Amino acid sequence: MTSLTPRPPYTDHELKKLYPSGLQLQQVQILMRHGERTPVTARFQNAGLKPFWPYCASVRQMKSIMLDLNGENRPKDPVMPTSGNAPWHTVEWKRRLETFGPNDEPVVAKGPGHELDDVCDFGMLTDLGRQSTSRLGMRLRKLYVDRLGFLPETISSTDDFYLRSTNVPRALESMHQTFQALYPPSTREPDPETGKFPVPTVLTRGPGDETLYPNDGNCRRFAALSRAFAQRAADRWNATEDMKYLNKVYGKWMPANSPRVAVDSRPRLSGIMDTVNASLAHGPHTRLPEEFYDYKAREILERIASDEWFAGFNESREYRMLGMGGLLGDIVERMVSRAERTKNSSNPVNTKSDTSDPSASDIKFGLSGCHDTTLAGMLASLGAHDSSSWPPFTSHIAIELFRKADSNSPSDHISAVVTPAKRGWWESMFPGSAVSSSNQQQASGIRRKPSEYLTSSERSKLDGYYVRMRYNDEPVTIPGCKAPGNHLEGDESFCTLTAFKSIVDKFTPQDWKQQCRMNLGQPATPPSGEPEWAGHP
Repeated sequence: MTSLTPRPPYTDHELKKLYPSGLQLQQVQILMRHGERTPVTARFQNAGLKPFWPYCASVRQMKSIMLDLNGENRPKDPVMPTSGNAPWHTVEWKRRLETFGPNDEPVVAKGPGHELDDVCDFGMLTDLGRQSTSRLGMRLRKLYVDRLGFLPETISSTDDFYLRSTNVPRALESMHQTFQALYPPSTREPDPETGKFPVPTVLTRGPGDETLYPNDGNCRRFAALSRAFAQRAADRWNATEDMKYLNKVYGKWMPANSPRVAVDSRPRLSGIMDTVNASLAHGPHTRLPEEFYDYKAREILERIASDEWFAGFNESREYRMLGMGGLLGDIVERMVSRAERTKNSSNPVNTKSDTSDPSASDIKFGLSGCHDTTLAGMLASLGAHDSSSWPPFTSHIAIELFRKADSNSPSDHISAVVTPAKRGWWESMFPGSAVSSSNQQQASGIRRKPSEYLTSSERSKLDGYYVRMRYNDEPVTIPGCKAPGNHLEGDESFCTLTAFKSIVDKFTPQDWKQQCRMNLGQPATPPSGEPEWAGHP
């Protein structure tokens, strides 16, 4: 699938059902795929597709922050100016791309109409992508501000917001566009002392610490697992009737050194899908021949690519742990933290953050710019991914935390029926995945404490809380939440926080970097098959 077609706004009847009066919304965490972009590399130039696309007007508006040591307010120490005293200036410039020409001579890259400006780099967020992510922000504002009143109409700071992105520019820019539409400048109140709205803090991570996507570039064991499942997909699909059909459609456009379409061809099958989807989303000047958009072929591309990229999350606990466990563990930690503080009357929810560490604040609303592999990997890890589809541009998952309106009454606490995680081969392969009770007692609170080590008193802090996921505005039912006692009576999409945490705990790493270095050279899946899958009761 290419661009997302948002569903119509919820009717009053739908809204009442989705947000019942007996539950109070406590926290929302949004994970969003970036908007429409150019292909990550040039493909199918033999089919008339130009490598450079003229859809990035933002490159005419580039700005850089410069330190001016010669200005009127130059610092006393020109060598080591402090950030507070140094004169910073904004320099505006526009960017043009340079590329190889004949005989390797440098030339300015041109679009299909010989455009020199507005030319996108590979994998760059386009003007259309900025529009679609802005519209996502507008829809979020319409829901959470205008209709539900969960978020305020205006804000004076972002203290209780969690804004994060990967370091990939298209993801960071998409997050900015969405937040800008959620709270445009007219809704941001200036600080009385400075007269300016406090600068929002956006969290990013270095490549070696990144868990906002499946990080095969910095997790050696996950890279090995990814290669193994990719090879399995090639063995499974390359000789099928579906692949024959793809060769009938795309085969004549394949390069001479890789003449047949295959999972592991060059370009790979997923690369073909990337260019087809990116070109279909944009204008007629960057379209491939019409046969590239054959509906049946596109459906096959998505189904096979989904098997290659996401089947591992569904089938292997180790794959889930190294690929998505860290991110889902963080998401659960923020929900549990809010529930724990709310339940503890001596430490009520504090909407003021520690500005020195925004990640430690009590989060009310989170917005993270990420990727298609993030969303599909998360859904697959929880057993809720449609294995035949690929997340469209600007897709998003909303993870919502609810509290039962009368949950202060002990008689109203609902304890989930959760089977403790099985032990055996997993702990023997990953000794770091289990934490001793004594070590857990030293942990702060219950945010990262595995469910099996929670005391009755600690578990009671989660009672009366529910988690509901919506993918592109449609509720998601997690298989592990279907068991009696694991969901809100009458609606399986509302998972108890206790059950949701227990499911995620089964594949949350305790030392991700260490576990990324373990089991190198071992088989991709346990020889005796998987134990109890985290998505099933």
